Amino acid sequence: MFKLSEIKELIKLVNETSVHELEIENEGTRLVIRKPGKTEVVQVQPAVQQAVPAPVPQVQQEVKAAAEPAEQKPQDPSLHTIVSPMVGTFYRASSPDATPFANVGDRVSAKTVVCIIEAMKLMNEIEAEINGQIVDVLVENGQLVEYGQPLFLVKPE
Repeated sequence: MFKLSEIKELIKLVNETSVHELEIENEGTRLVIRKPGKTEVVQVQPAVQQAVPAPVPQVQQEVKAAAEPAEQKPQDPSLHTIVSPMVGTFYRASSPDATPFANVGDRVSAKTVVCIIEAMKLMNEIEAEINGQIVDVLVENGQLVEYGQPLFLVKPE
């Protein structure tokens, strides 16, 4: 994980040189600093597809807290939850004008693709893993999702 002082030093270094972009990965955390024109963009995000989620960098904690839903719906224990296997962007359909893979009320089988999660420009199809009926879609199209975040509720058959 990067310390704030290290990030500030790297921004200063990029600003004072002709380098336009710097990307570093350290201990499961990726840091990208870009210099388009005279502005700087800093992104810090955990590396994707880890067996154990990396600790969230302190820079991101404030952003994540605001992105979390204010209310969590109480979950019926008889329902199966399809969770995100990775960090990425949730898409309900293969393209913006295509019909969603799964809607509330749809029957799905274990191999039915219910959504796509984009991680580092790779489109990962997520399967239902259970036979049943979609009861709820818990994520909005285009929303960033975390590892283990609930995506769908399914009533098993």
